Amino acid sequence: MTLAEILAHLDALPVAAEHRQRARDNLTYWWTNPRLAAFRPQIEKLAERGKWDLLLDAFYRTIPFGTGGRRGPVGVGSNRVNPDTVLTSVAGHVAYLRTRFPGDALRVVVAFDVRVFRDLRGVYDPTAPNPLLGLRSRDLARQASAIYAAQGIEVWTVPADDGFYLSTPELSFAIRHLGAHGGLNVSASHNHPDDNGAKFYMPSGGQPVPPEDDVLAAAVEQVTEIPDADFDEAVRRGAVRWWDAAMHARYLDENLGRSVRPEERNATVAYSPLHGTGLHTVGDLLSRAGFAVHLVAPQAEPDGTFPAVPFRIANPEVPASMDLLATEAAGIGAELGLATDPDADRIGLVAPVGGRWRAVDGNEVAVLLTAYIIENRRAQGTLPQRGFVVKTAVTTDLVRQIADSHGVQVVGDLLVGFKYVGAVLDAIERDGRWGSVSAALDDFLFAAEESNGVLVSPNLRDKDAAGGALLLAEMCAWLRGRNRSFGDYLDEIHRRYGYAANLGYSLVMDGISGTERIARMMSALRAHPPADLNGHRFASAIDHLEESVGGPIRSDTDGAARNFVQLVYDGNLRVAVRPSGTEPKIKFYVERVCTPDATWAKCDLAPVREAANADVLETTLALVDALLRAVGVRLSRPALLVSPLLALEHRIDFGERFLPDLAARLAQDADFAELGVWVDTRLAKYGTDARALVAPGVAAHFKEQSLESAVAQRLAALFPTMT
Repeated sequence: MTLAEILAHLDALPVAAEHRQRARDNLTYWWTNPRLAAFRPQIEKLAERGKWDLLLDAFYRTIPFGTGGRRGPVGVGSNRVNPDTVLTSVAGHVAYLRTRFPGDALRVVVAFDVRVFRDLRGVYDPTAPNPLLGLRSRDLARQASAIYAAQGIEVWTVPADDGFYLSTPELSFAIRHLGAHGGLNVSASHNHPDDNGAKFYMPSGGQPVPPEDDVLAAAVEQVTEIPDADFDEAVRRGAVRWWDAAMHARYLDENLGRSVRPEERNATVAYSPLHGTGLHTVGDLLSRAGFAVHLVAPQAEPDGTFPAVPFRIANPEVPASMDLLATEAAGIGAELGLATDPDADRIGLVAPVGGRWRAVDGNEVAVLLTAYIIENRRAQGTLPQRGFVVKTAVTTDLVRQIADSHGVQVVGDLLVGFKYVGAVLDAIERDGRWGSVSAALDDFLFAAEESNGVLVSPNLRDKDAAGGALLLAEMCAWLRGRNRSFGDYLDEIHRRYGYAANLGYSLVMDGISGTERIARMMSALRAHPPADLNGHRFASAIDHLEESVGGPIRSDTDGAARNFVQLVYDGNLRVAVRPSGTEPKIKFYVERVCTPDATWAKCDLAPVREAANADVLETTLALVDALLRAVGVRLSRPALLVSPLLALEHRIDFGERFLPDLAARLAQDADFAELGVWVDTRLAKYGTDARALVAPGVAAHFKEQSLESAVAQRLAALFPTMT
């Protein structure tokens, strides 16, 4: 198929003219540029297969440079992660550094995670050449290092073949320790294994915040060509230097120095790096501290396809990712289990709570660590007079209530993203103040975000699972010495400070249509906030795009970060809605805070928690339903209750077509083996572990029906994770 024929098909697509024109321009550039010729066979195959929507999405824009870098699916096109979009970003970063630090002898640190592109989504034709297959984060980092070095910039990275990785938090530490001018991490954090990205760092060790990130983005947009560079040649002439074991030890020492109870090291910890880089941070730190560490062997080996993780989503935010960890922890008699995402900045915890092992969510981890640090340092007499904690606006307000109870200052209204925590620490270090908080860097106690990100050291500027893991393991040993468990400690915290019912919910919306729907949902929310949510009446709204809230918008990236609305309802209910900055989804955060009274000291808190949790669930579903209806989409309750990993188009298919077909086949008493084959074939397009993705929706659909025992058993066998 010729270029003209392909462009003609794109012209016929029912999307905005500006999207079609940009797709034409970008695709023409890729088709005609000799440097990109190796990608043409896959473009031709996509066209031959009639994948016009996919081609449009791959070329209708250049992948946005937001949140300090680029992240998204690896693939062919200007709107994908590939050597062209990554290395033009690096060249733009070089230009930015030259402008910001004229005359300096520049230095950068380059890190990478375990990712390797295998096209697990099955997007590309396996019969045609594909230069992206087998592309590793390590390869992109080597190419980036070569470009930096060729431009006269000193590069620090890790050796190529010794199996050592530089995680996100250690990269932040390394930048500050070396006095580097910036850094790069080739990583997509916890995204699907077919994704990758390039995230840039400032001299402070944090990611750029507005308006500086827009300055960097503008420099990147000016780049059209990638300079020639050779990594091996750069190594030979000494332009590349190695972050070695001695320097790694300094990072470990920094975290060891943040111990609250260094005498409490007698605990057995089950640990899983979920195939990522955490073995070199959390694993090393816990072992060095003296804890007995049991590795979850199937998930211990670095592997960017995350083969032993459900859904291949190596994210502690997803409880299923820690199922194997919980099983092994219970099996070996461990007292807690810890897990980290691929770049080792998020920490996950599983522990016995309420008589069973379960995943402790990110808000609960934040609450546990806030209380542990503040209460113990007060008891030890080491609580700083001007101590402060930091959290994002969507992180549980129970953190604030704990801090307030002890006279600890709180920065608690930050936009979503840990780079804003880093900006607070930068300001405290530079000016001794952030807003109404007056402090020195040594007064820092703790920072958290609801998505399992924590920080215990003021000498880093990104979240760090290792420091959190150390304190959680210490906490476990300290609690055992008091004959208490994590569940008991949560009870104590709730009786003393209150209970917060939280629910994070997201809708994945791919492609141009998804982007447009998300924009329309945000507009509808601003224009008509729901007057009633599950009996809670609307009280007020905080729109961060308004200048009265966040001041003048300083850049495009600032505007994107501030596309964030908070709603307040009666009954201590708060709601927040925002598009994700790193994935094609819209995110919802709902919290209801219950204030303790005199009866809480002795009463059973289970009914209080259950009622609040049920209220928050129904409130969330009502909010999501209202915003979907505003853009012409209606989902059944079962489709609303499936895994948040399931894209909207699959939710619609699940509710409208799959469930009726399944019910019909069950009624016909179809052969069980044949039924299982049909289910797997029918759900294959939903992704890895599709039965588990839809199991909650299947359970909801059949819950109200009086099923015969045999039918119920067949369902339970088909969908063993039904809840």
